[in-house]
Amino acid sequence: MLLVPYIFYLNKMDWENSLISNLQWSAEIINISGKQKVAAQIADKVKDGDVIGIGSGSTVYVALLAIADKIKKDKLNVKGIPTSLEISMFCSKLGIPLTTLFEHKPDWLFDGADEVDPDNSLIKGRGGAMFKEKLLISTSAKNYIIVDESKIVKKLGTNFPVPIEVFPQALLHVEQELKHLGANSIVLRPAKGKDGSIITENNNLILDCYFDEIGKSLENDIKCITGVIESGLFIGYDLEIVLATNN
Repeated sequence: MLLVPYIFYLNKMDWENSLISNLQWSAEIINISGKQKVAAQIADKVKDGDVIGIGSGSTVYVALLAIADKIKKDKLNVKGIPTSLEISMFCSKLGIPLTTLFEHKPDWLFDGADEVDPDNSLIKGRGGAMFKEKLLISTSAKNYIIVDESKIVKKLGTNFPVPIEVFPQALLHVEQELKHLGANSIVLRPAKGKDGSIITENNNLILDCYFDEIGKSLENDIKCITGVIESGLFIGYDLEIVLATNN
């Protein structure tokens, strides 16, 4: 007896994604008018077929809203590579398709920064995503860093420590080596929404460090410590700084 297999046709089922559709930015956005002006400039750079690296932080979020509007208005085929889970979820909410570095290299990237010095060197990582941010900046053909005037400093380390992502079992070894590099304050970053320390998306810890001096070799010196995954120092990268002002 010949058995004829049954073919079942299933309707595509989507999540009832109220968590994503109701997602809101978690904090007050400072200098919103200035950031919206710069967001419009960044959105103007979007072209059909672009693969865009998407950084982290409130400034990036504002620019992402403008980019999503342009994609829908002009019916553009654009893909994003986000640097954090949070931004990935906002891309999903806004209907921006995602890809990875396995499939595509970014045509350009936009991101924020905590500090920018006269040489366009940066401190980044207050949001804890400096590893992926540095990876995308290193692979992108063009990088736009959006900051307001409060982030412009004469010397790195003026207002913010250098964040350093560390493999947990290497914590004490890294602390010792950082002191040899001139760190005068080393603090394990605590979490705000949970007990204990911050855990990064790579399941590591973050040390926030102040240094007596941040020389041009410090980024590489920190990275050479066994157990360091990445630091928030960005020294000597090809970056274009875009200033958000209220003027």
